[in-house]
Amino acid sequence: MTTRTLVILRHAKAANPQESADFDRPLTARGHADAAAAGAWLSHRTYPPDLVLCSPARRARETWHGVALALTKAPEVRYDEKIYAASALELLHLVSDVDANVGTVLLVGHNPGLSQLSTMLDPEGADPAGLRTASAAVHTSEAKWNDWGLRAAPLSAAHTARADA
Repeated sequence: MTTRTLVILRHAKAANPQESADFDRPLTARGHADAAAAGAWLSHRTYPPDLVLCSPARRARETWHGVALALTKAPEVRYDEKIYAASALELLHLVSDVDANVGTVLLVGHNPGLSQLSTMLDPEGADPAGLRTASAAVHTSEAKWNDWGLRAAPLSAAHTARADA
């Protein structure tokens, strides 16, 4: 059987300039450093994605770009507006549409949807505090993407760039 891996990555620390719309908020210097650290962790742990599903919000795109610097292979990347304000169920629906031949998906987006998705996939294993900025939750299952649901994919690894994030 094929093991499928979903890496759920919350965007890194973003600035909150008054003149910017929420969608256009850039990463802070710490956010850029934490995104690079998350990329190094993914690369070191051998979770290179085959497909990236990323929110088109600036802070999510910049997080993905920081992660990508540490990867040796360039995956397919899809920027999907649905990720920006998605609920856990909406995010699960996006994942369920992934081709069954894709082994590892990196989902880059926002809370609360990402944390809720991680909790949905593994209620006992997920961090009750949710994903912090630049944190990753890795869920694995032998089920096809369209069979993922409640308790369908246990948490197999987690990463937080900074404990105080």
